[in-house]
Amino acid sequence: MTIAIPSTADEVTADWLSSAMGLDVGDVSVSQIGEGIGVSSAVYRATLSGGGPDSVIVKLPALADEAVFTSTMLRMYIREVRFFRELAAKSPIRVPAPYYGDVDEETSQFVQVMEDMGDLRIVDQNEGMTLADAERAVDELARWHATWWNDCDDLVESGTIVALTDPIYPAVLPIVFAEGWEKLSAEMTMAESIQRVGPGWIERMPSLLESINGSHNTMCHGDYRADNLLFDPDDNVVLLDFQLTGQGSGSYDLAYMITQSLAPELAAEHEADLFARYAAALIASGVAEAETADLWDRYREAALFCLVYPVVAARGMDLSDERQFRLIDNMNTRFARAVDQLSLADLM
Repeated sequence: MTIAIPSTADEVTADWLSSAMGLDVGDVSVSQIGEGIGVSSAVYRATLSGGGPDSVIVKLPALADEAVFTSTMLRMYIREVRFFRELAAKSPIRVPAPYYGDVDEETSQFVQVMEDMGDLRIVDQNEGMTLADAERAVDELARWHATWWNDCDDLVESGTIVALTDPIYPAVLPIVFAEGWEKLSAEMTMAESIQRVGPGWIERMPSLLESINGSHNTMCHGDYRADNLLFDPDDNVVLLDFQLTGQGSGSYDLAYMITQSLAPELAAEHEADLFARYAAALIASGVAEAETADLWDRYREAALFCLVYPVVAARGMDLSDERQFRLIDNMNTRFARAVDQLSLADLM
């Protein structure tokens, strides 16, 4: 049965959820969660009194028009719904159980209802990951990448994921990056390291993406960072948010996690070891050692590309909000460390 996609949280009623989940959910109370964490979507917890789970998570398009524009143009809502429909069962990392998902592929209006994982341990990206958590995340990331190693062409062809070489990126990113850069320049003080690479980033971006797509690619999560990683009681990783799934070098996810989810001092000390751990875990999962030879070059290029995340995210965020300001400031500070230590300006 086809049911209407809710336009707002007010439309996530008991009747709607009962139809979507195929059971009587009883009374429903909906409240927004994750403010200042989620950027591209509005995330809600629906508390239920019926015979199913006590609560579920409901994702709808972002409340900020700027974020909706970017998410729509980059097919982000389509990617998430398709991930849960087509790929979640194959994931080697635990992901939330999907209860219902639908997307209008013409308008990108979407809804995703999924398991509430709120009782698991959260790592605040502002606080940064511990080394132990980072090591676990690296091990799981390698298993994820090995699962789809050199096996993504059909997913790209069907539109389930988007290759980093897709023309939508050079069409959209220069616009949203320029707007985000202007906002950040006006509202925050950015390190001199960032100032060295930011002004030329748009021009360099297409060739970066071409290279990061990699001779040996896989399915990248695309947003593998602390706020999207939970840990169960046994410290196993649980992965959230599948709106940026794409085809590219596995180094893309690794560079993003290490350079923007670890405190600068921790990343500076352990970056090389974490990279070596990732490469070894790929090989242990069946990837040929020869196919890991170019990962460090792709890692540095991906680290440079990752300036896009704080800049574009800031475009749709309220930087007068302390949590949101701190998140962008931390991401910038961590990126500045990478520019210096990895000599990223040399790649411009």
